[in-house]
Amino acid sequence: MHTIIGIDIGGTKCAVVLGEVAQGIRIVDRIGFPTLAHKGYPQARERIFQAVDEMMERHALIPKDVRAIGISCGGPLNSKQGVVLCPPNLPGWVDVPIVALLEERFRMPAFLQNDAKACALVEWKMGAGRGCRDMVFLTMGTGMGGGIIAGDRLISGASDMGGEVGHIRIEEDGPVGFGKHGSFEGFTSGGGIARLAQSLAREAILNGKPFSFAAGEEAIRVLDTKTLAQAAQAGDGDAVRIFHIVGEKLGKGLALLIDILNPERIVIGSIFVRCEALLRPAMETVL
Repeated sequence: MHTIIGIDIGGTKCAVVLGEVAQGIRIVDRIGFPTLAHKGYPQARERIFQAVDEMMERHALIPKDVRAIGISCGGPLNSKQGVVLCPPNLPGWVDVPIVALLEERFRMPAFLQNDAKACALVEWKMGAGRGCRDMVFLTMGTGMGGGIIAGDRLISGASDMGGEVGHIRIEEDGPVGFGKHGSFEGFTSGGGIARLAQSLAREAILNGKPFSFAAGEEAIRVLDTKTLAQAAQAGDGDAVRIFHIVGEKLGKGLALLIDILNPERIVIGSIFVRCEALLRPAMETVL
């Protein structure tokens, strides 16, 4: 049996987990905390270090007790060099040598992988994609990342950017995702859904028809996907309409992936898991 530490760095939240690997992986403990991305890279790095220290102290571990640290983070990144390049949902994380920093700090080997690719590997080996030779995993979280398994291999591409499906432009205009108006990420990520709702709410107010759940600029400015989902689940017509739009764009993106990759299965995480009932009807009309 081997002991490992996992670190997930997300645009909204981070987590440090302790796992035991034998026949499978057993999660022993977890420490989660908000990323606070607006405060920049240095504070997030220190909070990650503190969480790893805390985890090792909780379980009386020293470096030689831990086989390795695995890090998942949104791209773009270079997994071979262990460098986070410039993720749009992590301001200030530019050319960060996260693997070298962790190896120096904790004196144990560390490895970096794009979060969507890491999820794709886990789902393929142990989860919803088990038994598939060809599958796609979509994060659908703060951003919209993708991990592609084709012919029993993870697709990385020439520069480790393979699977960045969120960059696909599915409309000429629309919410921005990674600098692209109308991109798959712009319409279907947590950040993109919030921006879509904010845009439609402001347009409605200009036309004298304020949204019931965002009646003024102050409410619009802090509007997020969680608030929108709660309103839709409570039957708010405007919120339901926004999720209908998102569902259609999700279906359009999925249709492109299906036509190009011909996967046996597509696994979608995060927002889709929590809001499937709001998204699936419109999604299926497009597929």
